[in-house]
Order: sequence, then C-alpha cells, then structure tokens
Amino acid sequence: MLLKDKCIVVAGGSSGIGAAATQHFVHEGARVLSVGLPIEGWHEERTEHLWTFSADLTMDDAVNQLPAICMDHFGAFDGLFHVAGGSGRRFGDGPLHEMTDEGWEQTLALNVTTMMKTNRAAIRSFLQQKKGGSILNVSTALVDHPAPTHFSTHAYAAAKAAINGLSLAAASHYAKDNIRINVISPGLTDTPMAQRAINNETIMSYVNSRQPLDGGRAVKPHDIIGMAALLLSDQSSFITGQNIHIDGGWSVSEGKA
Repeated sequence: MLLKDKCIVVAGGSSGIGAAATQHFVHEGARVLSVGLPIEGWHEERTEHLWTFSADLTMDDAVNQLPAICMDHFGAFDGLFHVAGGSGRRFGDGPLHEMTDEGWEQTLALNVTTMMKTNRAAIRSFLQQKKGGSILNVSTALVDHPAPTHFSTHAYAAAKAAINGLSLAAASHYAKDNIRINVISPGLTDTPMAQRAINNETIMSYVNSRQPLDGGRAVKPHDIIGMAALLLSDQSSFITGQNIHIDGGWSVSEGKA
C-alpha cells in the first residue's frame, strides 16, 4: 500500500476532492485526520484509521492544532493535503471592474490564507520534530491558462496564483530540511463548488473541448487522488516544488468560445 503507516491531515475533507482523498488515503494504508466545514451527508467519525471532525480553517486555533491532534491520535504526523478553498462569487468576486472589496478579501481568506495557515502549522511541526514531511496544495489550471468568457472570478485566480507562489518559495526554502511541497492544478472538476458550470450546457460544451481527454469531460475527484497519494508517499521522496496539472488537456488545448 502506497501510504502504509503514514499519518496525514486532509484540510478540506468534507466534500469533493478532499472527501475522495480521505477515503483513498485510508485505502492506501494511511491514518487520516480529515477536517472540514460541516455539510449535509458528512458526519464525524473516529476510528483506528480515520478521524473526521468539523472545523473552520480560517480560525487560527483550529489550524495550529492540526499537527498536534494528528500526533496525539495517531502517534505521528507525516503529511498535509490542503484542498480547502472555494469560490468567492457569492461575496462579490468577478471581473476586476465589478469585484467588491468583500469579494476580494473573502476569496483570499478562504483560499490562500487558509492554505498559508495549514502549511505554516505543518512546517513548524516538521521542524520541531526534526524530520521531513510532505505538503500538497491544490491550485487550478486557470492560473496559467485562463478562460475569460466563462470563468472570470479574478480574486479566485489571484488566490490560487498565490498558492503556487508560496508553495514554490517554501519548497525552495525548506528542501534542506527534507520538507517537500508540491501543487496539483486541476481543470474544471466535478465538485459541489463547480455545479454552476457543470449544469450549464454552454459552459460544459466549452469545457469538453478544452479538456478533450476521455471524450471531453470534467475532471473527477478520482482523477486527482492517485497523484495526491503518490506525492504524499515515499515514492516521491525526491520531488519538490512541482506543479502537476491534472486537467484533461486544458493547459494544452485552445477549446472553443
């Protein structure tokens, strides 16, 4: 099993990619602390290999304690998968000329500030333990390959670009400490956050042409979680500072307007 005896924190594990990753990591032999906002259909549980609980990752106390909680419950802390984030459209994110101050501030808080806090807590724990570890953050293919007609939430793009930049800078700084930091950048993924696009025929026609693999479709969480497990495992012990696009061809296709 790829993650046998690894103890991993999943930040944003209550739905979508995070929920799928939580189950996959357990299947691959990991002991997983999965944290996320409470949503319908998700329940807290505490077993030998899995502990799920609700927490607001914008709150310092909750984030700072995650590595210690993982160590207390499972005996170790080896890796962090940060997938928490989301659209700020409801707060006023959009094209720059229409964006509200609240849209900007809430979108960055939800995406990049939560990532900074979980990553900081993980790195502090690794340094204190004097051991290496692996961090994997989730960004988006939109950072490098925008779609101006259908996906024009500019604060979201800026937040994800910040994730890329912070991950790269930290990967460089902490490589000497054997702390690895990588990024996965999906294309449009079929998650609860993406239902505005998933249920729009015009947008999905564009997405299917922009993501032409497998006949043209949205990314599924199962397309991502295998790579996530690999990058958190010892099989990737000499990989850091990389941004892996899992986008069905988005980044190499023009698509149609």
